[in-house]
Amino acid sequence: MIIQNTQDKEFSNLNSISIGNVKINSKVVSAPMAGITDYVLRKLIRKYSKDCLLTTEMISSEALVQREDCHIVKTDEEEIPVSFQISGHKPPLVAKSAKILADKATIIDINMGCPVNKVMKATDGCALMKSPDVAASLIRAVKEVVDLPVTCKFRLGINQNCINFVDFAVKMQEAGAAAICVHARTRVQMYSGVADWKRVSALRGKIDIPYFINGDIVSVETAEQAMNDSLADGLAVGRGLLGNPWLPAQIDDYLKFGKKPDEKSIEEKLSVLKEHLDAEIAFRGELNGIKFFRKFYPYYIKGLRGASEFRGRLVTEENYDKIISILQEIKNA
Repeated sequence: MIIQNTQDKEFSNLNSISIGNVKINSKVVSAPMAGITDYVLRKLIRKYSKDCLLTTEMISSEALVQREDCHIVKTDEEEIPVSFQISGHKPPLVAKSAKILADKATIIDINMGCPVNKVMKATDGCALMKSPDVAASLIRAVKEVVDLPVTCKFRLGINQNCINFVDFAVKMQEAGAAAICVHARTRVQMYSGVADWKRVSALRGKIDIPYFINGDIVSVETAEQAMNDSLADGLAVGRGLLGNPWLPAQIDDYLKFGKKPDEKSIEEKLSVLKEHLDAEIAFRGELNGIKFFRKFYPYYIKGLRGASEFRGRLVTEENYDKIISILQEIKNA
């Protein structure tokens, strides 16, 4: 399956990545984030970036085989290219869930890096870095049932005394992974401290498949530095997307054309905030959409005058008209 946008053909060789038989005309991936990168946010990212690889929220293989029509798997053709990320540690279930998703997905990704306690206790996510043989069996099991590239995302290791990402990457390549993504922190670090991009450069020359760098990429400047330090083939943008769904497009433009983005105005940020909120309401219903969206307010209004006070009001408000009124106050502040 080849995904190619004919725009900017002269840049396609330098600014594209082949993941198995899939060609992505971008070096940028929107990283998977549970409860964040839902159908609505992915569509908003795609509005600005026609080429980046989108990734779904983490999808539990056990939950999916019990209910195939859950809202978390909703997608449409406009999202393509899109990677569906699966979590789990049982090869038959992970393979079955991949088969369920095969007609929607461009790529199947397996989560081997989630650090949260609930996932670790289930021996999923980053716990798989303790069991490379199990992790490799998941790659092989999925490849047996779907004719799509299979990738995986993991961390440096469990802690500073167990940094095994290079050996782990080699094993995943041997199992058939078409690409990998490394969050440059350990499991113990969670999302604290600073991502160690330079450490990930140890992968160069050790594997033949593309690798992506993830962690602390929040601007075109950090994207460039992460790529330079890690020697990675591409990058995955995670929390930098929050309140900033145009970031993948900005990074793509910078990597392709050296174009640095203009600062977004308050009016532009609030307009996208409302667009995002309205889409969540359409997707989830008014009350559920408003409650779900609360996590995004702080990021959209960060740095604006009176942001703390406005944030406190927005995250407790359930009336749509009153929310719109507060946004107007912010615009006039």
